[in-house]
Amino acid sequence: MTVAPLLDTDVVARHALAHDASHYLLLPEAVTSPTDEDSVVALLREAMRARRPLTFRSGGTSLSGQAQSEAVLADVRTHFRTVEVLDHGERVRVGPGATLRQVNAHLLRHMRRLGPDPASEVACTIGGVIANNSSGMAAGTAENSYRTLESLRFVLSSGTIVDTGLEGADARLRREEPELHEGLVRLMRRVRDSAEFTRVIRERFALKNTMGYGINALLDFETPADVLAHLVVGSEGTLAFVSSAVFRTVPIQKHITTGLLVLPSLEAATAALPEVVGAGFATAELMDARSLIVAQGLAGAPQEILGLDVERHAALLVEHRSDDPAELAQRAADAVGMSEGLGLSVPLEMTTDAARRAAMWTTRKGLYAAIAGARPAGSTALLEDVVVPVPELEATCRGLQDLFDRHDYDESVIFGHAKDGNIHFLLNEQLGEGSTRLEAFTQDMVELVLDHGGNLKAEHGTGRVMAPFVERQYGPELYGVMRELKALVDPAGILNPGVVLTDDASAHMQNLKPVIEIEEEADRCVECGYCEPVCPSKDLTLTPRQRIVLRRDANLAEQRGDVETAAAIRTAYEYEGLETCAVDGMCVTACPVGINTGDLVRRLRAEDASTAPNAAWKAAAGNWDLLTRGASAAMSVAGTLPQVLPRAATDVGRAVLGTDVVPQYRSELPRRGGAVRRAGGRGRASADVGAVYLPACVHTMFGAAEESRSSDGGSSGGCGGDCACGSGGGKGGATSSGSTSSGSTSSPTTAAGVPAALDLLAQRAGMRLAVPDDAASLCCGTPFSSKGMTGAKERMRDQVRTALLAASHDGELPVIVDASSCTEGILQAMEGTGVEVLDAITYVRRHLLSELSVREPAGSVTVHPTCSTTHLGATDDLIAIAEAAARDVVVPVDWGCCGYAGDRGMLHPELTASATRAEAAEVAQRGTDWYVSSNRTCELGMQAATGKSYRHVLELLEAVTR
Repeated sequence: MTVAPLLDTDVVARHALAHDASHYLLLPEAVTSPTDEDSVVALLREAMRARRPLTFRSGGTSLSGQAQSEAVLADVRTHFRTVEVLDHGERVRVGPGATLRQVNAHLLRHMRRLGPDPASEVACTIGGVIANNSSGMAAGTAENSYRTLESLRFVLSSGTIVDTGLEGADARLRREEPELHEGLVRLMRRVRDSAEFTRVIRERFALKNTMGYGINALLDFETPADVLAHLVVGSEGTLAFVSSAVFRTVPIQKHITTGLLVLPSLEAATAALPEVVGAGFATAELMDARSLIVAQGLAGAPQEILGLDVERHAALLVEHRSDDPAELAQRAADAVGMSEGLGLSVPLEMTTDAARRAAMWTTRKGLYAAIAGARPAGSTALLEDVVVPVPELEATCRGLQDLFDRHDYDESVIFGHAKDGNIHFLLNEQLGEGSTRLEAFTQDMVELVLDHGGNLKAEHGTGRVMAPFVERQYGPELYGVMRELKALVDPAGILNPGVVLTDDASAHMQNLKPVIEIEEEADRCVECGYCEPVCPSKDLTLTPRQRIVLRRDANLAEQRGDVETAAAIRTAYEYEGLETCAVDGMCVTACPVGINTGDLVRRLRAEDASTAPNAAWKAAAGNWDLLTRGASAAMSVAGTLPQVLPRAATDVGRAVLGTDVVPQYRSELPRRGGAVRRAGGRGRASADVGAVYLPACVHTMFGAAEESRSSDGGSSGGCGGDCACGSGGGKGGATSSGSTSSGSTSSPTTAAGVPAALDLLAQRAGMRLAVPDDAASLCCGTPFSSKGMTGAKERMRDQVRTALLAASHDGELPVIVDASSCTEGILQAMEGTGVEVLDAITYVRRHLLSELSVREPAGSVTVHPTCSTTHLGATDDLIAIAEAAARDVVVPVDWGCCGYAGDRGMLHPELTASATRAEAAEVAQRGTDWYVSSNRTCELGMQAATGKSYRHVLELLEAVTR
């Protein structure tokens, strides 16, 4: 019998998991992380025995307070991430911990996606998508979770497992839970026998509706098992734990055209909706005048609104989608024709241009970031949503604007999914004691929406914020049906109490999250959690959101005189918050308010650094050539020894000086150092110099890729020695011969690394590159900045600026760098100088690739994009080169930052192991001839994770263009 997972009462773990995207904060007594369905069953049975409330929480992106608890909070994000594509993408089976974006990435190869399309898709998980009956911009009520669910597997509070995908599911439910089955039959009859109940339910659920329970299931399905499964949808964790779900997917249209209907007033925009909806647009996003004014200040705002003198204007962002370009063109032309009768302030122009489409969507999607990021100090950004029948939309929006004025919400905006009558509004509120203004506004807003026949929550869930108003929306009799449902399914009331249903009329004004000031790098954080899925340490220690909230909670504890809690958080933070942060910056790519938590960590590391290390690193910056040569020599010496010896030596150093100071000698490290970076020309000697080339110092410290080794120094498989990499499979670096597993005949000699490969590629393309005279003394500065050694970083960057300005003739020539993370560092160092800095893969794709001839493409290649190619916008270049060099290119769906982060993977190898676990498992499922990336330390990280010898993609290109 499975034992219930341990309950962790550690104060740091409890504080880290407590925060979600809502404006509520409850501190759990304990947290836990069940690993599978059996452990959930045991956890539920123990909760029933102890009558201890239990809340399941996954992505934590919900806005209404439904993912919090003062009792036991169970994390299901860390596990339950399975994705199984069925029937060539027509269906998909998913676990509750998988994010929507992850599932859609698996479906993309089949040109399918899930129906729900919420704005939080980067971070919201399937558990939340089901629990909140998610919809989104295009889903409406036809493609939401409820409508696209095929079957559900879930666990009741009693521990009973129900799986509606199995034959005989209803009979099993009747046998195992007879009282529940009989009660559901009784409720189905009561609702169906009442014409008034039926009318109200049909009216309410004709609109988007996440208020209360989805009692439309009592009318829509014939067996209690299916009814119960669809009642679980939208129940916000108050009825059952969802183990897995099977969804019917929807097709992705290949072609999209987008336009912006700018109208003179909100009244004109809503009056145009019948024609807009009739035109069949996939989306019709409304923005009021205040939204347009904010959008005009956004970088990349579209031309349609840039010169507009906004007074009472409003706009509708519309989009058509089709697989047929001719059909799409006709629909775009029809849309323009239709618009001519709408009295537009700016003529409609439908466009398929990606840049212009992105600019229009920036107008819509950038609103939250612009307003939340600029909110007054000490305030909280509240994003609410309601829905009304489309004919009532204009009056409702006007009423909301009147409420904003009446309650002095000056910067509030209205936007939303107009074709569904679903609008969102954003308030900046000071959540002080009582928050009387918010309470008064809420009461007025409830009256306004219900008077216009609307629902108080369309997409965001009832949670705590609207639980006191469920009875008011449905009336006492249907509210009684919901109460009876809760008592039937969860008779002990242990599942997420206080959410969806409550007896406390003031529950929505309790447990409001305090606003605590912290360091400026992260003070704008709205705790949305969008950053968490891309963070390499998310499954090991903390996520970016958790690094931020722990700073807040420590400060709050100190303000309240809770010295013990503050000390516990700050002690644990050293390892969990600082040492295991890769400072890779992937969090900023997902953050709606542009926070790079790595900046916070670098600042804190700098503050913690003592004088001696700062002086040592500054001295190193002045003698970088000598240091890198020494590192290269040390690597070569260590490579001649049995691996156990240098490993033991570093382990002793780590034990004495600390694991965050001394790197560990690891099996993925090469057995030799690299060549010194020498000045001079590269490429075609007779050609004019076209670019300055700065080889990265990492290629001096670490030699080129070779067959990987096991911990005892023997082969661990690596690339197998039978591919085109030239490692020779134990032949001492001799040229390999014979075909690859995919039939490729590419057989390069032992690799000399990317500097040699780029030299040869430039020769073949007729290009000349110039390496600066003092290249060997230069570094991008990232090793210093990542450790918080600010003085050393600035010293090195001064040297870099001086050298590269001279070498590039004050910016006449571009500068190219052959390691993506180093390119990113050089780009930052040269900011404001006018010098163009390009990664080698971008330069090669733009200037060399068309001049090269592929003799014999490789059979297959696995590509690892990096955090730096993401920041540089160079991932497409990486993949394009791989596609030019190989017949079959595999980019793992679960790729992410490897966490190696320079030497971080040697200081804390557990970080890389955790960060790469999912990608490594995917790589192991399918072998390829080559494994490539664009950064030497990332290649080492992926070799550590997979046992495959990863190389720079330009080494592959060089091999196939000989």
